Amino acid sequence: MQTYEFDTVILGGGPAGLAAAIYASRGAVSTALIDISMMGGQPSNYLELENYPGFPVIGGYDLMEKFEEHADKFGVQKFPMQEIEKIDLVSVPKIILTKEAEFRAKTVIIATGAQPMKLGVPGEKEFVGRGVSYCAVCDGAFYKDKTVAVVGGGNSAVEEAMYLTKFANKVYIIHRRGELRADKIVQERAFKNEKIEFVWNSIVKEIQGDDLVHSAVLENVKTNEISNLAVNGVFPYIGIVPNVEHISGQVEQDAGGFIITDETMKTSIDGVFAVGDVRKTPLRQVITAASDGAVGAVYAVKYLEALKDVPQKV
Repeated sequence: MQTYEFDTVILGGGPAGLAAAIYASRGAVSTALIDISMMGGQPSNYLELENYPGFPVIGGYDLMEKFEEHADKFGVQKFPMQEIEKIDLVSVPKIILTKEAEFRAKTVIIATGAQPMKLGVPGEKEFVGRGVSYCAVCDGAFYKDKTVAVVGGGNSAVEEAMYLTKFANKVYIIHRRGELRADKIVQERAFKNEKIEFVWNSIVKEIQGDDLVHSAVLENVKTNEISNLAVNGVFPYIGIVPNVEHISGQVEQDAGGFIITDETMKTSIDGVFAVGDVRKTPLRQVITAASDGAVGAVYAVKYLEALKDVPQKV
């Protein structure tokens, strides 16, 4: 097994990780970028982005390709398709063990992202990007004058449903209970919105369509009645989970598992930074992930510079 040594190892090749790689490598530190799949992260699967500054409309894959090319310009060493077996953030140096190699690093930047909780129903996976979306801010404008459904009853679901009313003619909120879990003030705004209609005590059993979504099959959990709801889009908002396998328990996290950082992206462990969707943050977008990556990398470089001034034990 090959062993590599780097000043900084970045875990995750999405927008946060790639931005961190650019800033770290420009800080003249040896930088490695590791991902369990190909570079680009979740945005690579987005059909189009309309809210990244400088690009009124750009394909998600195209934008992430530009990020990657930018990192290549500064000589970042990339290690895609790595199956991670163990991560030790406490040891000195820090160790990332994959099936193919062992990486040793003075600093680690965690950019592993997060993923929406899935409904786990037929049609969900098949229609991602063709009527199933987990980001109203990203994709809402594609549903202008259409009918969509939001699944969930918490703050995120209700707030995103209200956001979608800016574009859609009709927004259904499908909730498995007879009342919302969202804050009262959020509920009141939704109840006053004429474009929103609530489907209570119901769950999605299947998402149907041809090339695009055309309906959702619902089941009433009280009566077991099955019905078909005509919609052009389905937005599940039943929760989001951070990708923290092999990391949990080593750094301070909130109740949802998201990594807690300070404003410099520093975690509870010296030399370990967390950026992007994996950390506790009020907004999860490509632009905020890239911003986090820049901040985290700059302070990782400062940490490395400070290490040079610490007398070494003999």
